[in-house]
Amino acid sequence: MTKTTCSTAIALTTSLAASLLVLGGTAQAADPVKLIDVIELSGPGAPAGTNWKNGVDLAVKEINAKGGILGRPIAVTHYDSQTNPGATRAAVQRAVDEDAYVVLGPIFSGPISASMQITQRAGVPQIVGGEASAFTKQGNPYIFRTSLNQADAMPKLANYLRDEVKAKSVAVVWVNNDFGKGGRDAMIPELQKRGIQVAADIATESGQADFAADAIKVKNANADAVFVYLNEEESARFLRAARQQAIAKPVIGETTLLGAKVIELAGEAANGVKGHVGLLVDAPKPGFAAFGKTYQDAYGFTSDHNGIKGYTAVYTVKTITERVGKFDREAFAKTLHGARIDVAQEPGILIDTKWLENGDVDRESFLVEVTDGKPVVKATLPMINP
Repeated sequence: MTKTTCSTAIALTTSLAASLLVLGGTAQAADPVKLIDVIELSGPGAPAGTNWKNGVDLAVKEINAKGGILGRPIAVTHYDSQTNPGATRAAVQRAVDEDAYVVLGPIFSGPISASMQITQRAGVPQIVGGEASAFTKQGNPYIFRTSLNQADAMPKLANYLRDEVKAKSVAVVWVNNDFGKGGRDAMIPELQKRGIQVAADIATESGQADFAADAIKVKNANADAVFVYLNEEESARFLRAARQQAIAKPVIGETTLLGAKVIELAGEAANGVKGHVGLLVDAPKPGFAAFGKTYQDAYGFTSDHNGIKGYTAVYTVKTITERVGKFDREAFAKTLHGARIDVAQEPGILIDTKWLENGDVDRESFLVEVTDGKPVVKATLPMINP
């Protein structure tokens, strides 16, 4: 098969000779629990998808070393979504055809929206990494997040711009895809509610290489602050362009603006960037630090939030299945709605997490500033509905 064939198995973390899990029938104790991970391993989402895949693999290795789930080892197969809606649909359909117990991924919101009806029709739970608010508003009982909904994050950022930055006007820079448009559409009303003027509304393209013209538009807008909602690599390119234009106004963003890959690629241009982050290895939580060290030792680089999301997704599967007491997809989905998993119960979840009835998550989050090339947590923000 070629590299671009969406159904190509990129890696099989656990190779087991036993027969695959058959739900509804009698299974032997050695049968593996089949997870299929449909994730961005090529295309614009590759940095995010690689982090997620690594986190999934770490969790599978740990859980299998301790006896698996209900005494059964996990077998996980990774399929490349290519950051493409069509390829994602084909891979998710293959996951359903191959009788996955749970589908993991993808991360990008467009491919999630394009494929989640497949798992819904099949009654297969799907745990995704996307932040766009739209896909948990559709009444799909089988879709669950690992990220905070961007609609929950934007009020926190708008308050920060009003109360801490004292901004009266903001230039908004966003990527023109489902993720970026969702963030832009969630943020602008929150700014307006707080009397903050949108001085510039600048759409960019996914995969865009040159942000010089956009940085000039931002500079000419002369806003009090800049809100940036782009993918990781594009965020780094914009920050470098903003530095070249000597933009001195505060640059504020969400999780993707403050990720490890952005800081690495942007270099000095990332210093001073501030924003709201749902998950990061530098957060003041012991589990994050331990995970970060294990990840660094295994892969040679720092995990971003996507690595944490992949890791905790597998521990979510473990914990909820153990609560159900059997491998039953429908019961799994019903149990995860409204569930709360605390670190005291399952350390692998890393941070106390609650799932709402629509599949959104609620947890503490963090205000962060990049200082000397490192994200430094300035404040911890509480859960919305503890």
